[in-house]
Amino acid sequence: MDGQMMDGQMGAFGRLLGFEIIEWRNDLAILDLRIRPEMLNRSGILHGGVLTTLIDTAGGYAGTFCAVEGHVRKALTLSLTTQFTGQTRDGVIRATARRRGGGRNTFFVDVSVTSEAGNEIAYGSGVWRYRRGHGDPNGVPAGD
Repeated sequence: MDGQMMDGQMGAFGRLLGFEIIEWRNDLAILDLRIRPEMLNRSGILHGGVLTTLIDTAGGYAGTFCAVEGHVRKALTLSLTTQFTGQTRDGVIRATARRRGGGRNTFFVDVSVTSEAGNEIAYGSGVWRYRRGHGDPNGVPAGD
């Protein structure tokens, strides 16, 4: 999927934070985020809420790819767990989300977040529900 189309798929909150879709295809989403000073907690490390938001966003994308031009798929998060396994304070972090299964109405995703040095700093898993009518792999027209 080309960069312009991917940029058009990012919601307002993701754009505010600066998420960038690096790769998006069936059952996989890779998102990057450049850390900014306002994303650090009072200890000077990346805030866990930023990591959790990135995991949530990447997970949703991993289950909603649609190859039909002009169509979209959307989902809502039902459950999300996050484990923090490292720290970082600068650079670009990367979330790699893989859809692990699901059905007509829900899907399951595992997400790993790594620092610019390649160290895992968080991971999570979740369950998402397709929005009404959006479970079809062909999606729905973008305006719906």
